Amino acid sequence: MPHDPHVLGPGLAPTPFTADQIRAGCPAGRSIRLLVADDGEEPYVRFNRFVECDETGALIERGREGAPGEATRSTWAGLQAHAAFPITATTIEPETIAIPLGVLECDRYTVRDDDGVTVFWFAQAYPGMPVRFTRQEGGRTIGTTTMIESS
Repeated sequence: MPHDPHVLGPGLAPTPFTADQIRAGCPAGRSIRLLVADDGEEPYVRFNRFVECDETGALIERGREGAPGEATRSTWAGLQAHAAFPITATTIEPETIAIPLGVLECDRYTVRDDDGVTVFWFAQAYPGMPVRFTRQEGGRTIGTTTMIESS
């Protein structure tokens, strides 16, 4: 049976993007702004900037808007692995969502664990991180992060 580059190992659900798709979609200079709304806190904007990229990975600067960021190196395979969830705990369904980036066709990953549910929306138009994700515990949403800009 041929290897599926979306499946990183036994017992894991397919990832929404391969490492190569993330590399192609996240060139040096790509900048992402995210609105973070955590329960009980004032919402704020976070940023991710792809500073330097090569065949194996990228130097990514991350931080809170208005403050200096911290640059760390990540491999494309490592970024892909962030979305490698246990197949027994993961449901994947198509869903259309409307966010500040527009109306997007997404793959909705619902991942259950002992403490709650995390839902990730991955849009094929924006390879890499989810365009939105929420965390629910005890039947209530405790955090939502939404991509508000990608350039």
